Amino acid sequence: MADKQPARSTKEIEADIAATRNRLARTVDELAYRVSPDTIKANAKAKVNTQVHSLVGQAKGKVVDPAGEPRLDNIASALGVVAGAALSLGVLRRLFNKG
Repeated sequence: MADKQPARSTKEIEADIAATRNRLARTVDELAYRVSPDTIKANAKAKVNTQVHSLVGQAKGKVVDPAGEPRLDNIASALGVVAGAALSLGVLRRLFNKG
C-alpha cells in the first residue's frame, strides 16, 4: 500500500518553493564565488605563500641551529657543491667549445 502524503495547502507549497529557491540562489552564489578569477588567484597566492614559508623555514633550519648560530658544516658543504658544479660546467664548456 502506498503511503499517502497529507494534503498541503497552497501556502505550504509556496513556502517550500520559496525555501528551495533561496537554497538554490545561495548555491549558485557560492559556486560563482568559488570559480571567480579573484578567488582562484587569492587561493593560489595563499597556497604559494604557505609553501614558500615552509621552504624558507626548512632552509633556515639547515643553515642556522636552534640557538641561532650558523651551521658551518652545512654551509661549507653547500659552498663545496656550488664550487664543484661551477668547476664542472667550466670544464664542460672548455671541452665542447674548442671549436
